[in-house]
Amino acid sequence: MSQVPLNPPSTFPTPNDLKDLQGELGFPKRVENFIFFTIQDPAGFKHALKQLQPLITSTAEVQEARKHIQEFKMRNSEGLMKFVGTNIAFSAVGLKKLGVTESLGDVDFENGQRKDAHNLGDTFITDSSGQSVPDWLPAFKSGVDGVILIGGDSLPSIFEQKNKVEHILGNTIHEALVVEGQARPGKEKGHEHFGYLDNISLPGIKNLTKIFPGQQIVDPGVLVVGQDGDKLKSSRPAWAKNGSFVAYRHLNQLVPEFNKFVNDNPIVLPGLGRPEGSALLGSRMFGRWKSAGAPIEITPLKDDPALGTDDQRNNNFVFDESAGQTRCPFSAHIRKTNPRNDLSQEFVAPHQMMRQGIPFGPEVTFGEETLGKTGPGINRGLAFVCYQSALDDGFSFVQHSWANNVKFPPKEDGNNQQLLIGFDPIIGANGGDPSGRTVNGIIPTPLTLPIEWVVSKGGEYFFSPPISALSGKLAA
Repeated sequence: MSQVPLNPPSTFPTPNDLKDLQGELGFPKRVENFIFFTIQDPAGFKHALKQLQPLITSTAEVQEARKHIQEFKMRNSEGLMKFVGTNIAFSAVGLKKLGVTESLGDVDFENGQRKDAHNLGDTFITDSSGQSVPDWLPAFKSGVDGVILIGGDSLPSIFEQKNKVEHILGNTIHEALVVEGQARPGKEKGHEHFGYLDNISLPGIKNLTKIFPGQQIVDPGVLVVGQDGDKLKSSRPAWAKNGSFVAYRHLNQLVPEFNKFVNDNPIVLPGLGRPEGSALLGSRMFGRWKSAGAPIEITPLKDDPALGTDDQRNNNFVFDESAGQTRCPFSAHIRKTNPRNDLSQEFVAPHQMMRQGIPFGPEVTFGEETLGKTGPGINRGLAFVCYQSALDDGFSFVQHSWANNVKFPPKEDGNNQQLLIGFDPIIGANGGDPSGRTVNGIIPTPLTLPIEWVVSKGGEYFFSPPISALSGKLAA
């Protein structure tokens, strides 16, 4: 796969950059807490922030920790090395409470995610006062000022660090919501609740992230504010350099309902039994096989777990234009969110983002699976987190202009007429329209999906500032 060269050659990251960048982009984590808060005492919070800074984990510290973890694994066949990392980010309202008056140059951030809810395809309901509001968790409807992210090897590590953070901040904040994420057990580690391996196709930054074959290399400014490739580099406030915009989305997953649909609608092909046909349907909707993430572009009719676990091959592909949709459908999730060679790589690169989500909620019970319905009061899903230097090029753009756009990717039929592709079958959203969502190319005829299996319960847009700002611009 072609890679976009860094142009001009970048000196990023310097040792100072690594010490200044918050490190959640690379936390080695099995457990993560998201503490969403409102600031009750701005002056007190600014004073406490300077005391909190030593607990904030830098990218340099994460890189060092990963080296120690690899050494630990070589010496120990069992057990986990203790690690805990802490980062903090602020909404636009939160920054204003801390006295930040200048613009960071991102309209989506300044407006907040609630104003973006229609654009994102979220479902709206009528509240008790007759107002139309997004069907979100109360904390996100009311608004939050910031989020503290604590990720690590185990619950005890997280709780210990959480107690330290809460002791420092005290009554200067109110905890509006705590989301407890945790990697799924056993062989499902790294898989989201539908069972598909997550975070395979991520962009790479030279000298910052490990680069795998087929991975698109992007300029650091696509993800990090103030660096080469940041479209607003020259106009960003100096103190914001090495920060990043964060999109958090609380995504409930209706897993039994998804499984029932796949099991009830197997693809029928010679030589395929019903279970294999159902597995093929799910894989064509995702674009990867369930067991280990092997791309159907390479192995379209049969799973290849060895390919899926091989990081030298599992992302090293482009879409074969001559194959039409016999390999990866145009509407498959991985193609809608990362079109690769469907568009020029120069066009795709600015829309790349670094995802760092983690599952939340319990495993599906036998009773739920039998009934094909999520149990009452059960919430499970993905705490979706992604980083970028521009939300209107990153998360917001990809959700609205790609996943929800029924004419994306742009394809034509034999008569030069634009094809109707349909929604991203996994994350594409149309406000919960009861008529469902239609996708084309998954099977020979249009496929109507009866419900949204991924349901947004809200979130917020944040700015993860450089560590230097925590004792400088944002502190007392």
